[in-house]
Amino acid sequence: MSVPQFKSGEFAFANNTNRFLGCAPLSSQHRFALAGVPWDGCVTNRPGARFGPQEIRRASLMLVDGVHPLFDVSPLHDMGDAGDMRLPNASGLDAARLAIEAASAPLFAAHHPVFLGGDHSVTLPLLKAAHAKHGKLALVHFDAHCDTWGDHFGEKAGHGTWTREAIELGLVDSTKTVQIGIRSSGERAAREYVADLGGAIYTGRLLRGLDGAALSHILEAIGNRIGNTPCYISFDIDCLDPAYAPGTGTPEPGGLTSAQALTFMEHLSAKLNTIGMDCCEVAPAYDHAELTSLAAATLVWTYLSGVMSRAR
Repeated sequence: MSVPQFKSGEFAFANNTNRFLGCAPLSSQHRFALAGVPWDGCVTNRPGARFGPQEIRRASLMLVDGVHPLFDVSPLHDMGDAGDMRLPNASGLDAARLAIEAASAPLFAAHHPVFLGGDHSVTLPLLKAAHAKHGKLALVHFDAHCDTWGDHFGEKAGHGTWTREAIELGLVDSTKTVQIGIRSSGERAAREYVADLGGAIYTGRLLRGLDGAALSHILEAIGNRIGNTPCYISFDIDCLDPAYAPGTGTPEPGGLTSAQALTFMEHLSAKLNTIGMDCCEVAPAYDHAELTSLAAATLVWTYLSGVMSRAR
């Protein structure tokens, strides 16, 4: 039996399991930048989303060469992985948000970034960095929860307040804010906050069982609302029903199927003027058979492929 021979510096196993799709480390030549945001200091139920970025990367390796079957493109060679941000996990939300904004600003300045969370409180500093580059943004927010509460169980901010904060700070245009999949319990003032300010909410109840032409009408309406405004997409994995994404901190029955979510992502990434996205709240300790991390990796890959398709 012959033994494989390797040149000096080669290895039998490629050390690429810590980068999305096994891509190269980020360089100035890459159009897309991946970065992990391993912070979960604001969870209100099950902790562990700080470990989401690495599990999403690991699941992404199943996508092999990354050629998307709808768009017939692969983002593999146009993207680099910056690794995970080094965050002050013991210093509280204010310090973490400052660190996240500082780390993400150069990625928005030089690349089209995608961020792997992390709990959903990380999205506010990402929006601050995006706003500094692009001005007031449109926002598409996938979630089971409205994230528009006025406080976070007595705390001034958390993973359930960032959408309200972003609107109040003028980072996003409330009339070009769209929420998809909302279905959790909550008082009316929070549930309808975006709609009351002129935005659109497509609840989990409204979307039950819809596909094909019914979803096409919704997608067309979202496109007409947002137009060519620079748009940020934030995808909380608990937007999906727990049957498709059990590995999350605050699961809510009655959510989107993975097929519905992919239909949304395929259309929006290819049609809107997107400038970045995040995928949050993947908590691997509660996952089963990697269902959640696989769904997250596939959604991120679909987003990247759709953006490439639009440019092409």
